[in-house]
Amino acid sequence: MLASEIPYRQPGVVLSDQAAGLRNLTRQRSVQVIAVTGGKGGVGKTNVSVNLALAMTGQGKQVMIMDADLGLANVDVMLGVCPRYNLSHVLSGERRLEEVIVTGPNGLKIVPASSGIKGMAELSPAQHALLIRAFSELSHNLDVLLVDTAAGISDSVISFTKASQEVIVVICDEPASMTDAYALIKLLNREHDISRFRVLVNMVQSKQEGRRLYENLARVTDRYLFVELNYMGSIPYDKLLRKAVRQQSAVVECYPESSASQQFKVLARQADKWPVAESKGNVEFFIERLIQHSRTVMGATI
Repeated sequence: MLASEIPYRQPGVVLSDQAAGLRNLTRQRSVQVIAVTGGKGGVGKTNVSVNLALAMTGQGKQVMIMDADLGLANVDVMLGVCPRYNLSHVLSGERRLEEVIVTGPNGLKIVPASSGIKGMAELSPAQHALLIRAFSELSHNLDVLLVDTAAGISDSVISFTKASQEVIVVICDEPASMTDAYALIKLLNREHDISRFRVLVNMVQSKQEGRRLYENLARVTDRYLFVELNYMGSIPYDKLLRKAVRQQSAVVECYPESSASQQFKVLARQADKWPVAESKGNVEFFIERLIQHSRTVMGATI
């Protein structure tokens, strides 16, 4: 059964089930929930997500990466993992979320999405709620949940980004990357009250180039928006990273001494210092925010 064939459930029933699932999470330790997004495709967002996640596991963190590109999944492809099941099986009721999670390099937990299934990219509000409920039942002990969103400004991107504690916006030296990143930040700020973003510049020729691109974006947001941008830094253009992609491996795993790998490790240490508030830094909070957003969408569509 495809996601688009899942029978509709009354919102009140779905949200009640989710609330019961939330109670299972109250004893879990705080979890840092980070969304990686970018506005457009081609900026290297998934590569950033995968390598940052593995750099974190290399520092002893328990990390899970969720492929939230619900129609064009590629986290598993990038890591050479062949999952038997994915999120479409969770939404069809064939499998529980625990059953689709696979283990990647260095103990990284991966929640694979589906690829090429149109229904996964066009979930109804009720189906989004079922996905949220599945996450509320997770029992893994985690330090970090890293959410690799789809490109663009679809409802799923907004849902997962709005629910996360930290939002990383990946940009590169392309005009479309800059304009789309600004459009995404503008939408999330003006319509969804997100006011703080971390900016990472990918594929730069120098640190100066990374700083320049960030400052170009910051000048526009400072002029037209009331947001706080924080510069994370930049990832250098690295031929070994490209080679790792062709090998379906992460550069931090197969070329740990490369310039890109070293910078991912720096970023992982930096992220480890970000505050994780008890009320805003755990999976429970992530699920609550997702439910809240789904309830708003449902109210507008039923």
